[in-house]
Amino acid sequence: MTKCCSRKILPPIGFALRALSLIAILFVCYKAVALEISTVAESFSDKNTNQLILDIESALARVQAKQGIIPRWAADEITKKATTEYMSVDDVQTEYKIVRHRLVARLNVWKRSLDQGAEEYLHFGATTVDILDTVLVLQLKKSVDILVRDLLEIENKLLRMAKENSSTLMAGRTRGQHALPITFGKKVSTWLAENRRNIDRLQHVKTKLNTSGILKGAVGTYLGLGEQAFETEALMMVELGLEKPSVADWHGIRDVFAEYGLTLALISKSFGRLGGELILLQMTELGETLEVLGEGDVGSSTMPQKRNPKGPARLVEYSRSIPRYAEIILDDMVNSFERDGPRADYYLKVISIEFEKMLSSANLLLSQLRVNREMMRVNLNKTGGLILSQRLTFFLASKIGKDTANQLMHKIAMDAYENDISLAAAVRRNERASKAFSESELSTLLNPETYIGLAKEQTELVVRQIEELR
Repeated sequence: MTKCCSRKILPPIGFALRALSLIAILFVCYKAVALEISTVAESFSDKNTNQLILDIESALARVQAKQGIIPRWAADEITKKATTEYMSVDDVQTEYKIVRHRLVARLNVWKRSLDQGAEEYLHFGATTVDILDTVLVLQLKKSVDILVRDLLEIENKLLRMAKENSSTLMAGRTRGQHALPITFGKKVSTWLAENRRNIDRLQHVKTKLNTSGILKGAVGTYLGLGEQAFETEALMMVELGLEKPSVADWHGIRDVFAEYGLTLALISKSFGRLGGELILLQMTELGETLEVLGEGDVGSSTMPQKRNPKGPARLVEYSRSIPRYAEIILDDMVNSFERDGPRADYYLKVISIEFEKMLSSANLLLSQLRVNREMMRVNLNKTGGLILSQRLTFFLASKIGKDTANQLMHKIAMDAYENDISLAAAVRRNERASKAFSESELSTLLNPETYIGLAKEQTELVVRQIEELR
């Protein structure tokens, strides 16, 4: 942090009245020595972790100096040297081999650079978990921003795909069987809407993280932080770009981190579904979509003709592994007393990085995906019009009643299946049905382009709603 202005120390006052008024002052006066972070992996790097510790400790020092808890000169010295220049990764690793404590190792290295005895006021009243949990909060918050950015890129691709295919006919399937005609755009619109809900889920988690910075001492009662501890905690979090935290202690509960992990797990299943469906659509027997692989990309070591669905398969794999990490994070909620039990910090890092890889794979896949409209039409017609038997049933129902019409069309459909003839041919050779349809009516009713319900309008409406949210 670097100091950019100075103000008189405000006298101790009621937290509720003055905390918010100080927020703007503190935020303007100091800015973090933030590293350039563009990936989740960078957010969890040792160097960035060190910088976040420096930011948190220096923010604490500045707030305590304003409150008259520690000397101003000490806070200035701590702030001046709150850069990784004074806490190198190599030095920390060397120190850790001696003290076997990850935060103490970092603070010991940093203290050696502090002048005038400022080290005596470093980490004043705080505990390790205060600092490291707040580090995690900041890392996860940054991760959410990056992951939302990636989801928005996916949204862009899905928007374009939905628009381009709002009228692209294909067979709608239930339980792997032809059901009714739909459009590919309609199918994409379900992916699009789900992706937007996933963005909302991550934004919701971010609101929880924003209020989850913590400075409450060893057992969560603010002991060691003085009578102004509520205010100290709130102002320190604002300095870090967070919001006023709850006074309730959550160190030993871990539900905030669990919710983050479970949210990533839930979203991973969305992409598992997307990958699984694209594997099926790329089947040789269907061929309705195609993943265009790079030149020289080999599908099989022994079968030259194979074009394996690599991108979709990766999404399915991530949808299986990411929830396993979430389970470990969820188990971290089972603790005894105020703070006993293992920590799942490592798995918060792993799940975040793996999730980022999944989104990267999804973005690449959607960039490479091609829609085979011709094969969609071929497959739609593969059953010889049987996919439109519902339409004929509705037409007959107005003449002979719904139940009678349903029974009659079922009989006709079974005839078409068993004798491998078209639905039109089966209708014509049924005495009762043949009298109910004229040839022109039968031809009109068996046109799938006119029997897609509101699929096109659905797609256009979903697209419009998403675009309005951007």
